[in-house]
Amino acid sequence: MRKLLSPLSIRNTTFKNRIVISPMCQYASVDGFANNWHLVHLGSRAVGGAALIIQEATAISPEGRISYADMGIWKDEHIVKLQEIVDFIHQQDALAGIQLAHAGRKASCEVPWKGGKQIPLHEPNSWQTVSPSALAFTENYETPIAMDKAAIEKVINDFVVATQRAKQVGYDVVEIHAAHGYLLHQFYSPLSNNRMDEYGGSFENRIRLLLEVTEAIKKEWGEEKPLFVRLSASDWIDGGWAIDDSVRLSKILKDKGVDLLDTSSGGNVPKANIPNIPGYQVPFAAAIKNQTGILTGAVGLITTPEQANEILIKEEADLILLARESLRDPYFPLHAAVALGDDIKFPLRYERAAPKKV
Repeated sequence: MRKLLSPLSIRNTTFKNRIVISPMCQYASVDGFANNWHLVHLGSRAVGGAALIIQEATAISPEGRISYADMGIWKDEHIVKLQEIVDFIHQQDALAGIQLAHAGRKASCEVPWKGGKQIPLHEPNSWQTVSPSALAFTENYETPIAMDKAAIEKVINDFVVATQRAKQVGYDVVEIHAAHGYLLHQFYSPLSNNRMDEYGGSFENRIRLLLEVTEAIKKEWGEEKPLFVRLSASDWIDGGWAIDDSVRLSKILKDKGVDLLDTSSGGNVPKANIPNIPGYQVPFAAAIKNQTGILTGAVGLITTPEQANEILIKEEADLILLARESLRDPYFPLHAAVALGDDIKFPLRYERAAPKKV
């Protein structure tokens, strides 16, 4: 069996293969509610054979949304449709995950096909953003309010309540979104945090909020199911967060009970020098895995079964997360099995399309 199609067990959960659908915003929600677009989008990738389908960045509060069209889990009314989606994913012999998120200073944005820029304050579909410091993402963004201790406590509690709802829905994996320049990344990166209190300054202080959120979620989520953290391993700019910082943080997160680091990068400053080459983030996943022993997921310009399988064989990561490639091909796992000459279980209603063994 090719490693890409081999199972992996984390805690009491078995992943039937190493292919994960990365969380991708769909900008299709009204007031945070999931709808049939999400059912078809997520459900079709479960039909396509991936082991785990992670729902898009799901806001823990209305002000935590990237845009007004993001999914949310900040009220009980959101639960019903989410349960329908998770039930369908489970019916396809796949696992369901949710990425819990707060966008911080990068919130209150327009949808991408309308430019994606932050909506000026007081215009329709805008709201006041918050961040560790009163530093705007760019000169075209509003200056966020620097969070006081009460605001920090509210964020921690919002993550906890969102986790309670995630348990009620029946997700198999919770992922904490601490990447791409969103709130938790804003705290740990020196580029966006100039605080002088216990949440700023030193490395230990800047990672404090992420650790407090992780501990609170872990306590609520429990020991049986996996807990992931998506991390931006590098800011890709001098003076910013770097891979050595990520390795150091990953050791601590492992001790806090995190099972896997979903290893991404960038997003905290607009002019970072990020290379646009295949697998450009894989070395970060490899460094964290090899230096800390924690499981890692590789993501970013991974587009072929052969490339994905090689990453796993070389022990650079333990899971492969697909984003844009899964938009192009929802059935990537089925096609990967054919390309690699391996077996995979086709959906019952699609069995007549499965390759016949000679």
